[in-house]
Amino acid sequence: MALIVQKYGGTSVGSVERIQHVADKVIAARKQGHDIVVVVSAMSGETNRLIALAKSVNDPPKPREYDALIATGEQVTIGLLAIALEAKGCPARSYTGGQVRILTDNAFTKARILEIDDKAMRHDLAQGTVVVVAGFQGVDADGNITTLGRGGSDTTAVALAAALKADECQIYTDVDGVYTTDPRVVPTARRLDKISFEEMLEMASSGSKVLQIRSVEFAGKYNVPLRVLSSFEENSKGTLIAPEDASMEQVLISGIAFNRDEAKLTILGIPDKPGIAYQVLGGIADANIEVDMIVQNIRAGSDTTDLTFTVHRNDYKKALEILQVIAKQLNAKEVQGDEKIAKIALVGIGMRSHAGVASKMFKTLAEERINIQLISTSEIKISVVIDEKYLELAVRVLHQAFDLEKIPTL
Repeated sequence: MALIVQKYGGTSVGSVERIQHVADKVIAARKQGHDIVVVVSAMSGETNRLIALAKSVNDPPKPREYDALIATGEQVTIGLLAIALEAKGCPARSYTGGQVRILTDNAFTKARILEIDDKAMRHDLAQGTVVVVAGFQGVDADGNITTLGRGGSDTTAVALAAALKADECQIYTDVDGVYTTDPRVVPTARRLDKISFEEMLEMASSGSKVLQIRSVEFAGKYNVPLRVLSSFEENSKGTLIAPEDASMEQVLISGIAFNRDEAKLTILGIPDKPGIAYQVLGGIADANIEVDMIVQNIRAGSDTTDLTFTVHRNDYKKALEILQVIAKQLNAKEVQGDEKIAKIALVGIGMRSHAGVASKMFKTLAEERINIQLISTSEIKISVVIDEKYLELAVRVLHQAFDLEKIPTL
């Protein structure tokens, strides 16, 4: 018998019929002798509907009241699922984030979990009751409702699994696992049986939308085995995300992630001296804009330099305005921007012990006459920025070049 936390996303609970289907899956797992905690998202489309309502009244809405409103989507789902389970003869009890006492900080709309009180859940589990918890939400020290950011139900599930020391956290979604890349771009993409926490974190940060980044961070920190499964396919083993082992290191590249939502900014002709990079990027950070790739180019025989960085495309206009102000303060030559870029990343812990990955990647792109604008590397990842119009071609040729459609022989 195991303690399992199951999380079902919005598409999995998108209608009463699908909620009934989820109830059947939960009951089937319970009949195998497992204790089950279920975390659910709002029904598909509901959070967007609530956001639109809030903005129709006041845009932007006050963050505290915004969280109070959009957290209600999950409350509907936990009630419906608990009712469905009870109707099928399975004891169930629903909990909002506040009722569980998922304590967060007070950063409304993007709160972080500080502590979880597991006493009530453990009591229910001991009585043979299925615990149904609203994902995406918690409360701060003052009792205010907070939300964890889009995709936060994944984080809720992993955090509960960590607090309860669950044997596995199962993330049910509309895909049957983690693939070598997006099958919609590369039809021969292959589902991975296993991937390491570190690889999944790099994939998520580079554009793979299967799991929220924070949920993977949480799982790695507390060593919670994660499994991505389909709500709609039976008997699929999905993909296990777990600590790396020796067999994983034999695989050169595990997957290709990409992100279309990037924009590039360059400030030309800034003084080449200590503190300038801080003056440029500090102003961007003060506006709560996250910077991804950063490249500084030193001009030969000159006391000036150029600084290029990427941001999310939604932040492009705001970042451009800030950078233009900074450019005037620094007497910079020019500010340039480009919204038509994309980022591609090769990810694999096998890179640690194998040479030549970067050169093969660059050669493959060069053969298709795809120009690389920026390059960034880590121990297990190589990222490049290219013109957005070449994105799908680049992903396809790289997937083929590294034989990712083939099952590796270990």
